[in-house]
Amino acid sequence: MKLEQKFEIQGGCELKGEIKVNGAKNSALKILASVVLTKEAIVIENFPFIEDTQRMLEILEELGAIIEKDKKNKKVMIDPVGVENGNLQGELVKQLRASILLVGPLLARFGEVDMTYPGGCVIGKRPIDLFLNGFQKMGGKVEWNDDGFKISSDETKLVGTTIFFPKVTVTGTEALMMTAVLAEGKTVLKNCAMEPEIKSLADYLNNNGAKIKGAGTSMIVIEGVEKISAGTFDVIPDRIEAGTFIMMGLLCKSEITVTDCIPEHLGAFLPVLKNAGADLEIGENYVKVKKGKRLKATSIATHEYPGFATDLQPPYTLLMTQAEGISLIHETIFEGRLFFTDQLNSMGTAIVMCDPHRVVVSGPTSLYGKKLTSPDLRAGITMVLAGMIAHGTTTIDNIYQIDRGYEDIDERLNSLGAKIKRI
Repeated sequence: MKLEQKFEIQGGCELKGEIKVNGAKNSALKILASVVLTKEAIVIENFPFIEDTQRMLEILEELGAIIEKDKKNKKVMIDPVGVENGNLQGELVKQLRASILLVGPLLARFGEVDMTYPGGCVIGKRPIDLFLNGFQKMGGKVEWNDDGFKISSDETKLVGTTIFFPKVTVTGTEALMMTAVLAEGKTVLKNCAMEPEIKSLADYLNNNGAKIKGAGTSMIVIEGVEKISAGTFDVIPDRIEAGTFIMMGLLCKSEITVTDCIPEHLGAFLPVLKNAGADLEIGENYVKVKKGKRLKATSIATHEYPGFATDLQPPYTLLMTQAEGISLIHETIFEGRLFFTDQLNSMGTAIVMCDPHRVVVSGPTSLYGKKLTSPDLRAGITMVLAGMIAHGTTTIDNIYQIDRGYEDIDERLNSLGAKIKRI
């Protein structure tokens, strides 16, 4: 783990060139959780070696998996033959909220999981009750203790059922979909999330013995099977990273090309940018940002996929500080995700918070370098972009939060002409 590191950024640089999008964090984490459904080895390609995936690999090693890393070729091989129980105790679980994804597959495989409370970033409350309620409906029994919980099944197998999610949940959809593949009978999940990462995971599981229909729609039907095999999984491109880099080009008024991405996976994001006046060339697997006129203020409300992604809201809020006019940013997914705007205001932006879910942004404004602290992953990368367009020097503390989701981000942006030092 990288401790006590910070970024020092010199603003005002023009960028030029191509930047490749890495494998999706939210795809890699989910396939890592699915590893424990089987005794067979899996090869994961286009793997992002970021802090969150490294922590998940370490948790799998603690469970007994054998792992080989090939960073040069962005590949990981995992043999789960040594995984023999559902013991999810320890410090690593406390660091990573995505560790909750292991509970369902381990419960389905071994009938018992003992887990400490999962950790993660600070935005919102992000409760785990949606997961536990689903496991209980499939026959799991939960016992709480001071450090976490124990969940077990009296039967040899969990039992299929119908589960309606009270609110759309990406990780909840994925967790219960993975759990249901080894359950007895049919499971129907309703009001599901529809993200591309969910369909990618379902396609892989289906190729290895699962019977999942409807992934990528609001209703998923899973017929339980006796066993799941393993094979090779190719992590899809990170749509959040792609969107972030596109906005970076617009913020820096620079011509850059974002490659190895799937523009179709960006949902409402690209139409919003077009409405705001962005000059973009959109290909099958790239987006080229061209120099254009100043953007016009365009209001958004975040929404589940294919709506405007909540993870792209923080950099979009920054983008609107450079647009002409007044825009309303409505964050509908996570409470508290807009609190980082106080730090942008310290740099010179004009952002007024109406309530924890809405801010009004006036633009354009000039930014000036300040000392900042990254509160979470997406606010952190937004502060990097703010530093790149600010006058003077910006220092960002707690960059572990940024490294959680962006691999070697300083080196990759510097290759385009940015001036970022890791201290």
